[in-house]
Amino acid sequence: MRWIRQELSQPLFPDQNEADGTATPQLPISGLVKSVTTPEFAGITFHEVIAKSALNKIPPTSSMPFSWTVNPYRGCSHACVYCFARKSHSYLDFDPGQDFDSQLVVKVNVAEVLRKELHKPSWQHEHVALGTNTDPYQRAEGRYKLMPGIIGALADSGTPFSILTKGTLLARDVPLLRAAGQQVSVGVGISLALLDEGLAQALEPGTPAPQARLALIGKLRDAGLPCGVMAMPILPWLTDSQEALDALFTALARAGATGVSAGALFLRPGTREWFMQWLASHYPALVDSYQRLYGNGAYASKEYRQWLADRVNEAKVRNGFTTSGFIHNPRHEEARYPAGSLPPTDSISAGVTDPRPSEKAGIPVRTPAFSDPAPTLF
Repeated sequence: MRWIRQELSQPLFPDQNEADGTATPQLPISGLVKSVTTPEFAGITFHEVIAKSALNKIPPTSSMPFSWTVNPYRGCSHACVYCFARKSHSYLDFDPGQDFDSQLVVKVNVAEVLRKELHKPSWQHEHVALGTNTDPYQRAEGRYKLMPGIIGALADSGTPFSILTKGTLLARDVPLLRAAGQQVSVGVGISLALLDEGLAQALEPGTPAPQARLALIGKLRDAGLPCGVMAMPILPWLTDSQEALDALFTALARAGATGVSAGALFLRPGTREWFMQWLASHYPALVDSYQRLYGNGAYASKEYRQWLADRVNEAKVRNGFTTSGFIHNPRHEEARYPAGSLPPTDSISAGVTDPRPSEKAGIPVRTPAFSDPAPTLF
């Protein structure tokens, strides 16, 4: 935990109200109203804030196929050890490890603020993406119920939007999404990159099981909604074998997924330290191989990523998918990342000349999967 500036003899929330679980705010979080703990969410603290804005503008230099995002929560109880967004928690003076999983910021007024912003004369009704930083349907949504208001605000203003989630709580809002789809373009995607229940429990312990997410895909398709899949991240030596990819894409095809985007693990600062700590604990024999593959950068080597692209595309074709992937706006072709979005050549690890991993350490050689040229955004 990050509480290095607080005396260990002091309680975390000295003015804790045992009756209702609320506490006097003690944290330097803008707009903080109160911090809450509850037995239903053991080990998690909710920091409820009044947000001044809801829409986040994506920088024009970004390669992302959307211009705006909305994030009702910061931090995520899914606790995925590989989550690329962990570093953003340090901006709140939290650590990107355990705090990211357990200290959650909730923008309790986000729907009201969003509705006001969407009705400004300057709003151009550009596409808005949800689920690009932390999951809008993590468990906290069951408590705060922010998404129905967000969906209504977007649809009523004529703003197209997309949602990407691991959370099966999305099923609650299927009627709202169907109604919104009559007014604006609605893209829906499920994040699912592996089927192994044991590995999923170790890697993403707070998420619904893979089979539950497959069932959600089917429910969305039965409701007449498009449902793409973000199969990210694919993990070298863990989920990148030919067998694992075929099993995943076969299951996704049977569930009715309308497209799949797959990509390799992206280890930006904050995520890298937390993931490598996990790897050393669970798969110590792989640590050296990951260090060689990633070097000092966030991306796997260029050779590895190029080799993966062909492998995943072949697996997708074998299972009836085209080479296109999850589409944020189903009324348009998926935007392709522009030339130059790959990391510079000099930032790639210089020590990997053969893209195939070595078996010298007793690690079996496996066929890896496709890596998108842009970082894992979801």
